[in-house]
Amino acid sequence: MRYRTLGRTGIQVSPYCLGAMMFGAIGNNDHDDSIRIIHRALDAGINFIDTADVYSRGESEEIVGKALKNRRDDVVLATKVHGAMGEDPNRRGTSRRWIMAEVEHSLRRLQTDHIDLYQVHRLDPAVDIEETLSALTDLVRSGKVRAIGSSAFPASAIVEAQWASERRGYERYRTEQPPYSILDRGIEREILPVTQRYGMGALVWSPLAQGMLTGKFRKGQEATTHRAGLPFKHYRDERRLDAVEQLVPLADKHGLSLTHMAMAFAVAHPGVTSAIIGPRTMEQLDDLLAGAELALDDEILDAIDAIVPPGTDVGRLDMAYTPPELQQAALRRRPAGERAAV
Repeated sequence: MRYRTLGRTGIQVSPYCLGAMMFGAIGNNDHDDSIRIIHRALDAGINFIDTADVYSRGESEEIVGKALKNRRDDVVLATKVHGAMGEDPNRRGTSRRWIMAEVEHSLRRLQTDHIDLYQVHRLDPAVDIEETLSALTDLVRSGKVRAIGSSAFPASAIVEAQWASERRGYERYRTEQPPYSILDRGIEREILPVTQRYGMGALVWSPLAQGMLTGKFRKGQEATTHRAGLPFKHYRDERRLDAVEQLVPLADKHGLSLTHMAMAFAVAHPGVTSAIIGPRTMEQLDDLLAGAELALDDEILDAIDAIVPPGTDVGRLDMAYTPPELQQAALRRRPAGERAAV
C-alpha cells in the first residue's frame, strides 16, 4: 500500500483508514470476530484506525484496544470526543472539564498511553473555541495526544480555529473529517480548499454514501443490508437512486464494481488523505481491500463529473452535520416580543 502524509504532521498513513464504528453493539458485537477483522486490515497494510468514544458507548474503543495488544506501535490510532457518554449533561461536549476527563477514559479503553490523533467529533456551539483548543494543547504538551483534528466542521469554523491557534499559540487542528462520496461532493466547494490551504489532512467518511454506492440500493428493489431497517431518508431519495442507476453502468463499462469505483473516487482528490472504510464483516473488508490499488483515469472521472457535478450533493446524507442554526428555530427567529407586526 502506498502511504500518504497526514497533513503536515509528517505521519505516514494508508489511503484507507479502518473505521471502527461498526465494531460493538451497533454493528458486529462479536469481539473476537471484530478483532480478526482489525488484524486482517493491519496485515493488508492499513496502518490507520479511527474510532470514537461514542461508538457503542466505548465498546468500539475497547475492541480496538484489545486488537492492538503487541501491535500498538505499528498503528496510527485516532479517536474522538464530543458525543454524549451518559445522562449527565456534563459527560459530553468539548469543555475543558469533559475533554480532560474523557481522554483518560479513552486511553483506558484503548489500553494505550497516547492517542495519535484526537478529534473533536462535532462543533460545540456552547463552548468557546479557545477553551477547547487550550485543553487539547495541554494534552499534546503532556504527551497523551500527538495531534488534534476536527470532524464535520463548516469551513468558517475551521478557519476560526486556525486563527485562534495562531493568535494564542495553541496547537492547530491538523486534520478535518468530513463526509465525502460521489453522491456527496459539497466539500469540494469550500472544505477541501480550506483544508488544503492550511495544510490539513482530510479523512473522509462515508465514501460509499452509507451503502448506497455498493449497488445494494436500486430503484424498484428491496434493500438487503444491515442498515436497511434504519429510518434513513436518503435510502429512498429518488435523486440519489437515479444517480446510482447512472453510475452502475459506468462501472460495468469499465469492468469495475461500483464499490471499488466509489472508493477509488474518494481517494483521487488531491485534498483527501484517507477514506474511512467501515466493514462489519470479513467479507466486506476483503471486498474493499480487493480494490485498494485501483486508480481511476480521467475518462472515468469526467464521466462521474457528468453524472454528479463537482461541488454538489445529490439529495442529502442523513448523517451529515446540520448546524444548530438550522436545527433550532430559536436561533433563526427573533423573540416574539421583538417581531414587527405584519
